[in-house]
Amino acid sequence: MGSGTPYFIPLEEAVEIALKRRLSPDSEEISIDKAFHRTLSEPLSALTNDPPFDNSAMDGFAVKYSESKNPPNNFKISNTIEAGNKFDNSIIIGEAARIMTGAPIPKGADSIIPIEACEVDEENQIVTLNQESKPHFIRKKGENFTENEILLKVGTLLTPEKISLCAAMGHNKIKVFKPLKVAIISTGDELRLPGEFLEKGEIYESNTFGLSGLVNWLGHEPVRFSSVIDNLDKLRETLDTAAKTCDVIITSGGVSMGDRDFVRKIMEDEGEIDFWRIKVRPGSPPLFGAWNETPIFGLPGNPVSSHVVFRILCGPWFRAQTSSSQPQESKIIVKLDQDIKTVPGFITLRRIHLYESEGEILATTKHHQGSGNIASIALGEALTLLGPNDTGKKGEYCSALIL
Repeated sequence: MGSGTPYFIPLEEAVEIALKRRLSPDSEEISIDKAFHRTLSEPLSALTNDPPFDNSAMDGFAVKYSESKNPPNNFKISNTIEAGNKFDNSIIIGEAARIMTGAPIPKGADSIIPIEACEVDEENQIVTLNQESKPHFIRKKGENFTENEILLKVGTLLTPEKISLCAAMGHNKIKVFKPLKVAIISTGDELRLPGEFLEKGEIYESNTFGLSGLVNWLGHEPVRFSSVIDNLDKLRETLDTAAKTCDVIITSGGVSMGDRDFVRKIMEDEGEIDFWRIKVRPGSPPLFGAWNETPIFGLPGNPVSSHVVFRILCGPWFRAQTSSSQPQESKIIVKLDQDIKTVPGFITLRRIHLYESEGEILATTKHHQGSGNIASIALGEALTLLGPNDTGKKGEYCSALIL
C-alpha cells in the first residue's frame, strides 16, 4: 500500500511513472477484412515483389527505345498483351506490341509509347509513333517493395491504406494485439443515468460514456460499470470485480482532498498509489497505481478534467502497451487572439476555437472554461498546450491539440 505523493508532479514525470506498470497484451490472428483500427503485434514483411514483374504504366505500345528516336517511326504490330497475360511474349526489331495498363512487358521492349501519341493502321497492322517512347512508363519489378522487405512494424495502427498494403504484400491474415478490457467506473451519490428522472441535487452521469469513447478510439474494449455511491464497501466491491474481470481500471471522481473523495481514501488505505496530483489545469488531482495488481487511473470527476487527463495521461500509457504511436491527437502551433488564464508551473489546457487570419492559425475561447462544462470541449476544436512558463498573453504562440 502507498500513501501517494502529497505534492504535484510534472506531467512528463507522471507518464514516466505510469509506464513502469506495463502489461503484455495477447495477440490474435485475424482476417485483414477485420483489421481496421487494429494494431500489429508482429512486423509484417512482403511475400512478393511489387510489382512482381515489369509492366506497363498505361495503354499504348511496347517498343525498343532506340528504335523510337527521330520520330515519326513505323512499326509492325506483333500482338496484343492484356493485363493478366500469362504467356512469354517478345518483340523483334521493327515490331511493337499493343499493351494494356498492368500487362507484362514483352522481351525485347524497354519503353512504352502512349496510345494518344500513335496513329494506328488497323487494316495493315502498322503503328506510327509520333514521338519518342518513354522508358519511365514501365513499372519495374520490385520498385515499390521487394520480397521479404519489412514494411510494417510492431505497433502499426491499421488504417485503410495500410490494410491495402497488407493485401498487396500477399497477406490475408495478420497478427494483432487483443484489445485490453478497460473497466470504467464513475463515483458519486448525485449521479443518474441519462433518461432517468432527476431529483433535486442530482445530475446526469456523462463521464463513463465519454471515457468509453476514448478507450474505443485507442482500440481497446471499454466495460462501463454502473456508477458507485460514495460508500467504501460498495466501492471496494466494485473495484474487486473490475480487477478480476478487466485488465485496467479507470475511475472518475473521488480523487481530490475532500472528506467524500473515497477513491483517494481507499487507494491510500488498501491500494498502491504511484503518484497523486499532476501539474496540469484543468485536471490536477488524478492518481495512478494498482488495485489488486491491476493498473488503475483515478481521474477527476469534472467532465472536462476527466476527458483532458485521459488524453494527456492515459493516452500515452495505452499506446505504450502496444508499442504504438497512434492514434494520437494532431499538434499544431496557434497564435492566441486573447489572453488565456494560466497557472505558473502548470500545463494549461483551455478549450479553443481556431480560425485563419493573414496566413496564421488563431485561437480563441467561446465558452465558459469551467472544468464542469463539457460543452466547452464538445463544441471546441482544440486544447491549448500552454507550458509551465508560458504567460498565455494575446499574441503569444503555443502548441495545441486538435480534438
